[in-house]
Amino acid sequence: MDFIIGGAYQGKLDCAKKRYSLTEGEIYTCTEADGIAFGARCIDRLEEFTLWCVRNDRDAVAIMKENRASWQDSVLICQDIFCGVVPMGADMRAWREATGRLANYLAAEADSVTRVFCGIEEKLK
Repeated sequence: MDFIIGGAYQGKLDCAKKRYSLTEGEIYTCTEADGIAFGARCIDRLEEFTLWCVRNDRDAVAIMKENRASWQDSVLICQDIFCGVVPMGADMRAWREATGRLANYLAAEADSVTRVFCGIEEKLK
């Protein structure tokens, strides 16, 4: 698995499309409404999956662990929402914390970790 992180609008998905020759049909974009669909070649917006988990009282890391076989060969993309200003609302703080825990788990499991900033890739692992 390859893991890509970075801030909003920094070019994470464009980086993944170029590096892995992804087509639109190979990319699943998580939404807060439906959680996650495993098995896609690329899963984008994992932070939306963690928001779904927080709002549905689910543990994002546990779900990922249970479904590891489905995503172990995928490209996973997550927006960095776990740095910067701490949100005032308890649910948004829980979301930020859950996303940080998921990113820690995925970074440890990943074959490679890339941070994208201003469209520039930085290899972390």
